[in-house]
Amino acid sequence: MEPAGAPWCDPRRGYGYGYGGGSVARAPGVRRQPQQPPRQDAAAVATGGVLKRSLGEVERWQQALYLRAVRQRVTAQAQAAHPPIDIGAVLARAASRSSGFSGPPSAGFAGLSPQPSSTLSSLTTGSHMATPQPQPPMQQLLRRQMAAAPPAPPQAAQAVVARGPAARPATAREMVLLHELEKKLLGDDDDGDAEAAGSACGSTVTSSAWGDTMQELNSITAASLPSLPMASATNNYNNTVPITRSPTNSASSSTASSTASSSPPTSAASSRQLLSETAAAVADGNRTAAAAHLAALKTTVNPRGDAEQRLVAMMAAALSSRIGPPSSQQLAELCGPEQRAACQLLHDVSPCFGLALHGANLAILDAVAGQRAIHLIDFDVSVAQHIALIQALASRRVAGTCLKVTAVADPASPFTPALTQALAATGQRLKRHAQQAGLEFRFNAVSCRAGEIDASRLGCEPGEALAVNLAFALSRVADESVSPANPRDELLRRVRALGPRVVALVEQELNTNTAPLAARFADACAHYGAVLESLDATLARDSPQRARAEEALANKATNALAREGPDRMERCEVFGKWRARFGMAGLRPVAIGQGIADRVKARLGHARPGFDVKLDSGRLGVGWMGRVVTVASAWR
Repeated sequence: MEPAGAPWCDPRRGYGYGYGGGSVARAPGVRRQPQQPPRQDAAAVATGGVLKRSLGEVERWQQALYLRAVRQRVTAQAQAAHPPIDIGAVLARAASRSSGFSGPPSAGFAGLSPQPSSTLSSLTTGSHMATPQPQPPMQQLLRRQMAAAPPAPPQAAQAVVARGPAARPATAREMVLLHELEKKLLGDDDDGDAEAAGSACGSTVTSSAWGDTMQELNSITAASLPSLPMASATNNYNNTVPITRSPTNSASSSTASSTASSSPPTSAASSRQLLSETAAAVADGNRTAAAAHLAALKTTVNPRGDAEQRLVAMMAAALSSRIGPPSSQQLAELCGPEQRAACQLLHDVSPCFGLALHGANLAILDAVAGQRAIHLIDFDVSVAQHIALIQALASRRVAGTCLKVTAVADPASPFTPALTQALAATGQRLKRHAQQAGLEFRFNAVSCRAGEIDASRLGCEPGEALAVNLAFALSRVADESVSPANPRDELLRRVRALGPRVVALVEQELNTNTAPLAARFADACAHYGAVLESLDATLARDSPQRARAEEALANKATNALAREGPDRMERCEVFGKWRARFGMAGLRPVAIGQGIADRVKARLGHARPGFDVKLDSGRLGVGWMGRVVTVASAWR
């Protein structure tokens, strides 16, 4: 039997048997000294020690110690040379208020920035180390508030990581406001002793004032802070592409899926966030979570709403196609005549595409200036582009000018049947325009593979000014990631061997070739989102032309996100990769001059301020609101 003076039975040492793991001896600020009992106040001695106190007194004492630890923690963070959070945005609106928090209730923590989240997490984290068990009412309420709130978007944490050491230190004014905010959160307007603080906040912390405070904090951050930027990748034209990090495990995806299925998104921002979580689940192979997210999205998507709603509907359909069974019908539609006609319409109605084709025409005209016999080899004839070229050549009024167009179709390409079907009608239409313009015109169609291209096969004749047009054609040719034969590089080498005066390239500034699914999804969202927004400036939302153009975009997006290997038949690259590939084939860039850029801008006019024409290092970028959509370049 242990002696009567053993520490475990000495009440003066502060061991309370009735409290289990939450004994007072483990509260912060009380030291255990084996040889000397801790000092106790007069009230404790008079009542026979801690064991004689009432439960309410012990709980208030615990609250006081807990609040003291919280204040010390917040003060230590405030005095650090580089505070880990930027509180300026959080406190900017709070500073304008002369009294307490009394704003309208908000929807929760969905729009909360990382800064206040970090502040609240520091409060709750401190309780793990400083609070006895069972948890006091303050900590329990904090946990209930955090558990009841929707999870913060994953990109919020990524934005903090992306900013890194660039977070600015808090100013002296902000530090004062921080202390004022702390007082309102914790309910202690003075720095009295721990016992008084504990008495002041023990019961009032559970009143409605705390709920009002939390609601006001939500409304402050939701109103004063913009949507959080996500971590981004930058391509050659500094297009910022949001990238959503995949969940770390399937458990988080499962939790998110259950939340999504029970609470459908109610705004464009929440729909976009849920769409990003769907893409992350698909990238992780979590089909169950992805299906749950898509089921929630289907209740809110509006393919005939604004540009953002249409984008969510388009991307959701693409991801749904990926997790569903493969469909040969979708591949047939992508290569079919209807899709080809819709793409031609898109090039006509969207300045993002039409202006880039106009820039390619001007580069060709500059290369063949003064020549009468002009031979244009084209691998994907665009009616609108060739009509504009015919009109431009006719306007030169050079006697004896003859334009010969040779359309090349690869019999191994799945796009060839639709191209061949349209070539006869295309040739007749171009001939009529040439006759009306007074220009001699010849049109030929040649079927040959990339490795079979040579001057004799294409009907090249001495004395011709040869030009090659690769507008929106090269991305449809397989490369080394699909075929060991690498027909894309073989085509470029064969084109160089022809000795053309110029090779015009127009492609979408979009990385859907070898990039993984997460990166393809992020780039596709930014790219097609810009195109959809730009269509608002050119076509009515209920226009039949717009419906066809958007259907073409949707088929492209579905193929880019839902297919892998040879089934992904459109493999776009950013300009930097095209430049490297052309260089390896022996082709060198021909700078597009400022004169061409000015003529393209003049064609755009001033009536459409959202469109951009940007000349950068000899290449011409066309886009919408700072996002480059297509790039035109010239080579020889």
